[in-house]
Amino acid sequence: MQLIPAIDIRKGKCVRLFQGDFTKETLYEIEPIDLAARYASAGAQWLHVVDLDGAKIGRPINLQLITDIAQKIGLLVQVGGGIRTLAHLRKTLESADRVVIGSSAVMQPNKVMNWFNMFNADRLALALDVRIDASGMPLLTTHGWTQHTQVSLWHLLEQYKDVGLKHVLCTDVDRDGTMAGPNIKLYESCRKRWPNIELQASGGIRNKSDLAALAKLKVSAAISGKALLERKILIEEMAPYLPNA
Repeated sequence: MQLIPAIDIRKGKCVRLFQGDFTKETLYEIEPIDLAARYASAGAQWLHVVDLDGAKIGRPINLQLITDIAQKIGLLVQVGGGIRTLAHLRKTLESADRVVIGSSAVMQPNKVMNWFNMFNADRLALALDVRIDASGMPLLTTHGWTQHTQVSLWHLLEQYKDVGLKHVLCTDVDRDGTMAGPNIKLYESCRKRWPNIELQASGGIRNKSDLAALAKLKVSAAISGKALLERKILIEEMAPYLPNA
């Protein structure tokens, strides 16, 4: 398992949102490019960047900053936020090594499946954000987690099984930014149902024990933002999961 540090960008700054709520924002006094350099020096290979402005507006906003991070720091970058059209996708692929597609993948699956037929599947990832209902079913949310659907994670993955889907970033939104621990049961179920998917686990990671638990499940990657920003996971604790450490 690889640890992928996450940087959420809003108005050019590093921030974290509590459960995706734009009114519950924490601003960090470090520039995104400096934070990326910190992670690169620790041994990270990939960086996950969320363009929060893009996610809110519906089109990529911070691509120049993302390009600077990729070129100046030398990290591989996957980017999500505001990818709604083919033009958005093409433009973001110019700045990033992999593009993360969220709401469109749920609301317009036929369109996004066509994108998989047009581009190398290794350069695309689905960001599937879920809330667990009373029966334990992971139901998808969209538009920055503000809209709920009755579509299950399992149903959507079934839709994409024939287009070469490789990378899935799955977030339990009720845990994101909470430091409450990842939803191990969710990722265990996903690994059993779809063992060939490169699963990225996100939401709630708080310490080295959480990383070890996810590694035991053999997920491909763990995405962590707040715990790394606030140094809840020390560099020496990150090292086993960083390819260049």
